[in-house]
Amino acid sequence: MIPLCAPENAKHPTALALGSFDGLHQGHKKVIKAIAKEPIGVPTVVSFWPHPREVLFGEPRLRLDLPNEKTLLLKPLGIEQLVLVPFDKTLASKTAEAFVNEVLVKTLQAKHIAVGENFRFGRNREGDISTLKKIGLSLGIKVSIVPIFEDNHGRLSSSRIRKALSDGDLKLAKTLLNRPYTFQGTVEKGRGLGKTIGWPTANIKIDGRKFLPSLGVYAAWASIKNKKERFYSVMNLGPQPTIDPNSSSAVEVHLLDKKINLLGEELIIEPVEIIRFQRKFESIEALSKQISLDAKLAKEILTKEY
Repeated sequence: MIPLCAPENAKHPTALALGSFDGLHQGHKKVIKAIAKEPIGVPTVVSFWPHPREVLFGEPRLRLDLPNEKTLLLKPLGIEQLVLVPFDKTLASKTAEAFVNEVLVKTLQAKHIAVGENFRFGRNREGDISTLKKIGLSLGIKVSIVPIFEDNHGRLSSSRIRKALSDGDLKLAKTLLNRPYTFQGTVEKGRGLGKTIGWPTANIKIDGRKFLPSLGVYAAWASIKNKKERFYSVMNLGPQPTIDPNSSSAVEVHLLDKKINLLGEELIIEPVEIIRFQRKFESIEALSKQISLDAKLAKEILTKEY
């Protein structure tokens, strides 16, 4: 895993790719590629945390990739460190030129900066690529502007990936990401409600900042962190409308054909296909029967996918 650090703790000088890079899709990778093999400077990705819109407008911004997940994705791309710039109203008030001078030049000692052609920065988003080129030229810093990446359906964006996940379309999300979509969390002790109806589940605590797909029941792969074996599983994402209508949304996974004590383990979940959306059943017996059908279908889906 590459280091995750604040600007003042970063190795320098740097060759840096600047942006959110949430979802780390093909467009993002082209920006990163522009600096990954730069002979002068440590190949670095620089992002803001939290998201500027959270600070400026109070909008919660769930992430497709949390910082610790992103470090694993960046290492194979030749990146040696991920720098998170703390975003607050003081930083937001800085002019575009002040941001480049104080953060990118003085602190990170940037020798090469790469951004996408739609990148905006500085107070009131006053800076654009022409601003960055002008500043770079005046300071003797190489600036690379990478064109927007498009496929047959237009611009490839994190918003399209979120839309696919919100629709429960894991296949499309996987295509857009060019990798499986996953999330992880620690297995906590639940109330044992699943066990009472014959379907014990691992209750997984997920970081609240992680973007999750549509509520529903999924065929999913489950694996214990740092272990290679994958388990066939059926996952419920959401509340429990039949057993406890007042329950909050949760992530519960039932391993198929396996009985393992997972309490305290870190599980990595890869939802593969949505089986059905949630609904309330007329009885516990009807719910148990449906789960049996869900489990059978999940096994069929995962067997084909494997």
